[in-house]
Amino acid sequence: MKKVIATSKAPGAIGPYSQAIIVGTMIYTSGQLPIDPETGEMVAHEIALQTRTCLKNVKAILEEAGSNMDKIVKTTVFLSDMANFVKMNEVYKEFFSGDFPARSAFQVARLPKDALVEIEVVAIL
Repeated sequence: MKKVIATSKAPGAIGPYSQAIIVGTMIYTSGQLPIDPETGEMVAHEIALQTRTCLKNVKAILEEAGSNMDKIVKTTVFLSDMANFVKMNEVYKEFFSGDFPARSAFQVARLPKDALVEIEVVAIL
């Protein structure tokens, strides 16, 4: 059985999908864009700020589900330009303590709303 997770502390879906789904003891988030949940607007077009906002949104969703960043087992990072990888990585590591989760990172042709980065995660409860 699956359970839908939704919080106003992260941006609402911009399409027909949920912020996250719990199945058993696993949480699967949708890709989080660098949208400020209070304004509904994309943050400045700068990779560090956008990465930080994506991860804050992930954190809010996990907390709503009863989990946290330390329980992430896998992340997927989508970048509009792999030249932003180093700066994204600098911010990314600020959100984790101890062992880092497994991760994939890809350059994609384009992201929704022309974001520089989008991040999705899989975590345990």
